[in-house]
Amino acid sequence: MAIKTLQDLFIHELSDIYSAEKQMSKALPRLARAAENPDLEAAFAAHLEETQGQIERIDKVVDLLDIKLKRIKCAAMEGLVEEGKEVIEAVAKGPVRDAALIGGAQKVEHYEIASYGTLCELGKQLGYSDAVKLLKETLAEEKATDEKLTMLAESGANAKAAEA
Repeated sequence: MAIKTLQDLFIHELSDIYSAEKQMSKALPRLARAAENPDLEAAFAAHLEETQGQIERIDKVVDLLDIKLKRIKCAAMEGLVEEGKEVIEAVAKGPVRDAALIGGAQKVEHYEIASYGTLCELGKQLGYSDAVKLLKETLAEEKATDEKLTMLAESGANAKAAEA
């Protein structure tokens, strides 16, 4: 897709994050099963439900703006999901794996925070105020998830890994 206008860029970025969210919705159940820490497992399960809501929110943005998403695959998320698979294969279930899963999940959250932040600013420039409100809801959820992961790491998950 040739990106010639700010709207083209907005559609491209929205298409990219849509692909990323779809990939995460498939990866999160695997991550939940791979976690030993019940709080981490619960966080992954909760984030799956949230991710499904975020996909629905993107669908609302598409309807609201009467645009069509491009069929693209988010290469960045594909790489992050692959890293998660490698962790699961290479690290035995336990505290060290949990620490690695938290770190991997935070990489995902940071990517999503950057993506939604960009979309909010592009949408603002394009005058898409109703769409920006929806995108900001998702941005706030992604930031909250990142914060929860930080709290999990700091509240003992990483200390258990250090003892292992």
